[in-house]
Amino acid sequence: MIRCQDHKSGYLFDPWEHLGPKRRQLLEESWAGLFRQHILSVLPVQELARFYDDSRGRPTKELYTLMGAVILQQMHDLTDQDTVSQIAFNEQWHYALDIAAESDDAKYVCPKTLFSARQALVQNNLGAAVFDPITQKLAEIFKVDPARQRLDSVAVKSNMSRLGRIRLIAAVARKFLVNLKRRHEGLFAALRPELTDRYLKEAAFPCFSLCKPSESERTLAAAAQDLFDLVQFFEGQAEVAEMYSYKLLTRVLSEQCKVVEGADGSKQVAVRPPKEVPCDSLQNPSDPDAGYDAHKGQGYHVQVMEAYCDSADAKARQETLNLITHVAVEPAGRHDANALLPALESAAERGLGPEQVLADSAYGGLDNVDAAAAKGVEVVSPAMGQCGEDGRALEDFSYSDEYEVVACPQGHAPETTYHQEERHSAQFSAQHCSTCPRRESCPTKPGAKGRRFLRYNHNAVRCALRRVQERTAEFKSRYRWRSGIEACMSALARRTGIKRLRVRGIRAVRFGATLKVLGLNLFRASALRRARIGAGSWLCGKKSAFTKAISVIKELFRRPENETIFFRAVPLKNFSG
Repeated sequence: MIRCQDHKSGYLFDPWEHLGPKRRQLLEESWAGLFRQHILSVLPVQELARFYDDSRGRPTKELYTLMGAVILQQMHDLTDQDTVSQIAFNEQWHYALDIAAESDDAKYVCPKTLFSARQALVQNNLGAAVFDPITQKLAEIFKVDPARQRLDSVAVKSNMSRLGRIRLIAAVARKFLVNLKRRHEGLFAALRPELTDRYLKEAAFPCFSLCKPSESERTLAAAAQDLFDLVQFFEGQAEVAEMYSYKLLTRVLSEQCKVVEGADGSKQVAVRPPKEVPCDSLQNPSDPDAGYDAHKGQGYHVQVMEAYCDSADAKARQETLNLITHVAVEPAGRHDANALLPALESAAERGLGPEQVLADSAYGGLDNVDAAAAKGVEVVSPAMGQCGEDGRALEDFSYSDEYEVVACPQGHAPETTYHQEERHSAQFSAQHCSTCPRRESCPTKPGAKGRRFLRYNHNAVRCALRRVQERTAEFKSRYRWRSGIEACMSALARRTGIKRLRVRGIRAVRFGATLKVLGLNLFRASALRRARIGAGSWLCGKKSAFTKAISVIKELFRRPENETIFFRAVPLKNFSG
């Protein structure tokens, strides 16, 4: 049976009256007040309700409370047991989740119930279904302008240990042998005892993690040979080939080793050099979805795009909500260049598409710039790499609108120009080039009769012109706002603990990271709401009761004539100066 309370209707008697005006004000100005007033009623509980039966079984926990608890757990980076304690005893959580009753049925959630609800959301990839409506609601409340946005990624780690190549091969072999012994004891008995003892005996297995650096190559080669022997021994046996642990065995063999034929025609295994191991290789058998980034290490990337205000008025910037409009999680091996267009499409589908995006050079390739321009979005980003041949820049030359050379750095026009599709060539005079003081650093190449030729393509010129643009004060003034997203990444790490998650697997990591980003949106929105309430609150300043009454009367006379006005009786003591 599904229980779902209507949180849009008010109470006949205020259940929070016992708190008093000061504590009530603290609650209203905190994240709990924002969550209760604006967020709780828009939670997509229908996504959670479809995993329960409305006609059979015991009554569920109140679904708004259950889904709200899952969000607040990730927002505050709590364990299941800590979350249960907060629901049971924390008045702020009671206020945020609108729990007015004092019974155990209202304020106690079993850890298993919390786990089951979260798993249902995780396994069905419903993180975005929770993130999107709340983000749109915040954008509506705080009138967020999504025209200016910035994009970057942060590296996060799942709950897995970092394994070197030796420990990885040993862990995969051990996992396979344990499963083989449990499921196919007869096949396990056919293996050599010295092989199985090396990976299953507690006294022998630590040798893979305690080997000396001088012996690491020999140990790695021996482990690779054992891996190859296991794969070869069970090759073609259908009942073993279907085992998940055997598939991991073959995956590691293909990624970390290469099989070569010896002089006598026999197959031999050799360990691949580290540079030949792909970035999407297995990092740990406990988390097969994690990838590897040479710069940031093992784990995942979280792509984050947020709206910002570039007004010169500091007060206007303080009164603007920097709302995160898009979040996506991918293995660490994926390049950031592939994340720009999905981010633009995702934000546009929800009515939060930008007109201008600031990003670093990884996102600003020419293909991305052209594709974004086709969608009406300008990408402001430095050019990656160097332009011209041999690293010598082309930006000192002058070009026409059709990317043809008009003049060299010394001001001399080319004798002839030639172009075919996107390839260009310009011929310069031998008289001018032979006496040029910049001849040694010039990207032109010598040709017949002392002439010199400049050969280039569209992309090289566009890259050169972008570098010229990067040196202007206008570009620096626009691009300086990109650094603000680093503060967003820092806040995610400090306030939500996104850098190290308690889960493994791409689905669980995606769900946890998405709700943590949502939590930062709520923290920021509540801080801005508190500032606005404080700026317009009667509790600020020392106005007299008469002045306050005059303010109320003036406000009433500004209302339209056809608007109905409701009055509420307030004790006189509340108007004390």
